[in-house]
Amino acid sequence: MSSSTHHTSTIGAIGAPSRRNTELVLLVFAVLIPVFAYANVGLALNDEVPTGMLGYGLGLGLLAGVAHLVVRKFAPYADPLLLPIATLLNGLGLVLIWRLDQSERLQRVRSFSEAAPNQLIYSALGIALFAGVMVVLKDHRILQRYTYISMVVALVLLLLPLVPGLGADVFGAKIWIRVGGFSIQPGEFAKIVLAVFFAGYLMVKRDALALASRRFMGLYLPRGRDLGPILVIWAMSILILVFETDLGTSLLFFGMFVIMLYVATERTSWIVIGLGMAAVGAVTVASFAGHVQSRVAAWTDPFGCLKTADPGTNMAYACDQMTQVLMSFGSGGILGTGLGQGNSDLIGFAANSDFIFATVGEELGLAGVMAFLLLYGLIIERGVRTALAARDPFGKLFAIGLSGAFALQVFVVAGGVMGLIPLTGMTMPFIAAGGSSVIANWALIGILIRVSDTARRPAPTPAPSPDAEMTQVVRP
Repeated sequence: MSSSTHHTSTIGAIGAPSRRNTELVLLVFAVLIPVFAYANVGLALNDEVPTGMLGYGLGLGLLAGVAHLVVRKFAPYADPLLLPIATLLNGLGLVLIWRLDQSERLQRVRSFSEAAPNQLIYSALGIALFAGVMVVLKDHRILQRYTYISMVVALVLLLLPLVPGLGADVFGAKIWIRVGGFSIQPGEFAKIVLAVFFAGYLMVKRDALALASRRFMGLYLPRGRDLGPILVIWAMSILILVFETDLGTSLLFFGMFVIMLYVATERTSWIVIGLGMAAVGAVTVASFAGHVQSRVAAWTDPFGCLKTADPGTNMAYACDQMTQVLMSFGSGGILGTGLGQGNSDLIGFAANSDFIFATVGEELGLAGVMAFLLLYGLIIERGVRTALAARDPFGKLFAIGLSGAFALQVFVVAGGVMGLIPLTGMTMPFIAAGGSSVIANWALIGILIRVSDTARRPAPTPAPSPDAEMTQVVRP
């Protein structure tokens, strides 16, 4: 009877599909597609297959294989799409960065240096951090214990660029710190730590925040005392915008909180209030911050402000970049000029970081832009699906916060580059050159995979009691 009982108690876990073989097959395609793209660039530029193609393919394949083995071992029931899509985006990003490294026009720029070798190292570090998350974080609910500690850590990370001697001013934005010979963008890691704090805080306070005091124009407005948290977060985001002149991080920071607040309370009024406060803050700061003003001018009338701006100023530089970006998208058409055959290097040395999406638009066309946005959309969709499947309220809020932050970053960067909103200086996840971004986003994917494993893991079927078995035996 003991063997039968043991078999019954574990059949629920044994019978559930882990989908790891599906993930492995998708990973093969996620490695092969960038390898073919790499060969395509080499043939377009030099009429020959690049000599480093084999090494690139083996390197990307090794990183993907290590990540897959770690997931197979430590998160066997995780979502099978997150890892292959992130690998594909990372691999294509390496190809795009290498393509821009080959530009003779960029090589003549004094401050330019090849970014692809460093990006491959950063990608390896990102995979290592991904593996570390899988191994160390056995259960995401452990993070709930560190709700208020995470708030302190996030504030420290956000304020580090303001420390004299540590922070670095890059084109008016103080979002970097320099440690030794390396530059780090702490805000990329702060978004993950903030998601921990927001999820833990809102899980406790959501009932109070969901209470309405009065109805106005069809909206149930929250009580005045409950507006405190959103006012504090709004003030902090404005301070970041003022002192670091960084529109992207402040929007990401505040937007993630509003999304999680809406999910926790199911009150549409929080979305309306949040959008209104974001608009008021952005307009107010734009009225006196020169760095933000130049980006707004480049957004509203790039060709006009290029004619009127004084040469050599930030305004002239921002307007010139935006005109080049728009012309890159315009010359790409539906199917693009082909990998390696565009002129997006005219944008300048930031072509491989802030503006790398313009290379996608020119060389892969509208079809390529939509394909990349679809891949990003799939990551966001799988993150939201993970949040819906999570069995604990902290996991639901945590997953939706990370997915919301990822979605906001994609929207802010793609919208800025394509002229929908002003530029923010953030980087496109996985494809833009930048160590902080790729490492932090691999950690984000790792956490989503951990939450999805917990959500999809089948609960063991309880063993029937001996009395129930006896009843089944003697029943006529």
